Amino acid sequence: MLKKIGIGLLIIFVAIQFYRPAKNVSEVTSVNDFLEVNNVSKKLSKMIKTSCYDCHSNNTNYPWYAEVAPLSWWIAHHVDEAKEELNFSEWNAFSEKRKEKKLKEMIEELEEKEMPLKSYLPMHPEAELSDEQINELTTWVKSLRK
Repeated sequence: MLKKIGIGLLIIFVAIQFYRPAKNVSEVTSVNDFLEVNNVSKKLSKMIKTSCYDCHSNNTNYPWYAEVAPLSWWIAHHVDEAKEELNFSEWNAFSEKRKEKKLKEMIEELEEKEMPLKSYLPMHPEAELSDEQINELTTWVKSLRK
């Protein structure tokens, strides 16, 4: 009986590998991209790309485990939700009011250490921001606010 259940589960696991969510990969940098329109320094640009862009842009760097269902589904859903909240690739298409709101939220998320997500950091330790980096980013984001 257990052998039949195991074989059944293996068949289901193999079968779900054939359903692949669309990848969030863009070949070009948008003219509306946050880093492009705000003339960000190389240092800050690297920090933002490393800690934010995988989920909050039109170009995700996928790890190997993103090829395995159901993890691939969870990652795709997570990226879709993140981009719905804030998509840096579409920054300049936002209204001034929305930009101001997102800048304020960025400061809050950074100061409260809510971003990058704790669940993201174990597999992406390079994305973790030090207190010094958080201070540097929040100071810069504050300078963008009107």
